[in-house]
Amino acid sequence: MIKAFIRDIPKAELHIHIEGSLEPDLMFAIAERNKLIRPFNSIEEVRSAYQFTHLKSFLDVYYEGAGVLMQERDFYDMTWAYLKRAHAQNVRHTEIFFDPQAHTSRGVSFETVITGMHRALVDGQRLFGISSKLIMCFLRHLSADLAMDTLHQALPFKEWIIGVGLDSCEVGHPPEKFTRVFDKALEEGFLTVAHAGEEGPVEYIHQALEKLRVSRIDHGVRCVADTQLVKKLVEAQIPLTVCPLSNVRLHVFDSIKKHNLKHMLDLGLCVTVNSDDPAYFGGYITENFLAVQEGLNLDYNDIYRLVKNSFEATFLDKQIKQGLITELDTFISGYNQKDIRRHKGKTFAHTIHQSALNNKSYDRESFGSA
Repeated sequence: MIKAFIRDIPKAELHIHIEGSLEPDLMFAIAERNKLIRPFNSIEEVRSAYQFTHLKSFLDVYYEGAGVLMQERDFYDMTWAYLKRAHAQNVRHTEIFFDPQAHTSRGVSFETVITGMHRALVDGQRLFGISSKLIMCFLRHLSADLAMDTLHQALPFKEWIIGVGLDSCEVGHPPEKFTRVFDKALEEGFLTVAHAGEEGPVEYIHQALEKLRVSRIDHGVRCVADTQLVKKLVEAQIPLTVCPLSNVRLHVFDSIKKHNLKHMLDLGLCVTVNSDDPAYFGGYITENFLAVQEGLNLDYNDIYRLVKNSFEATFLDKQIKQGLITELDTFISGYNQKDIRRHKGKTFAHTIHQSALNNKSYDRESFGSA
């Protein structure tokens, strides 16, 4: 029952690298279309290469795969393929990372990259009703000067980009390295986010908040090691875009059962579930939810809170955001409850619906576990 609930519930995804959604079959098709030497000889060979020991070993394969993307159509097709999967998994809104430096360094123009993606996002809104935002990431293993150059390339397309982020190899590349670039981005009206506290130390989360003035922390799973940081994150409700399957595949955690997502949720942190690089890590957003539900024994209330967090953490305006939360609560109130344990004579859905109507907060003690 809870698996169907996870599949059906409307969702938002806030941590998806679009290049990381490039499935092997599409990679091969684009390489053939562009008359390129394929980075792998077969789809099976690609899959066998997906044995990562750390973030760097993953990125080596990731950038090799992205090397087939050359034309506007390629970026459209990649983005469209992700949107079709997101639509099938009831994603209502997505905020997508892209890595322009991975392409401009190969001679592909910034305009080619973003125009293909943007056209797909427009079609996704028109045909699927999926709203979306683009977040441009800087590759932190490259210099801050190169990041600044990329920021300037992005300025003619400001209306298509909601924010800037920081990804790639975390260890040895602290957020403060990019303070000047993020200052300029904020000055230009971009929002800011940053990967921090996945492989890197807790200090990187502090730097992202204080030096880069981020609105969200991507990953951030190491925050629990710092009690004062947790308190700060809870009080400000700074969202954390957690990616469970990728955390396990990159050995941040030994298994889903040892992931700290449930602990973070119970601490009151605004944690969300996302897919990161789904073509490489074994699943899109629904598969991530299913994995943590089973591995951490999450109940209906936990799933609801994680999904509601994701809608609240979006960069949508207040009215649209509230509309999505209303859709979520309507889904809950109308969901088939016959197999869900009742609490004090009321179903889970009824309790949440009444709480939403009363505009009250609700916590774990408000519901029975299912």
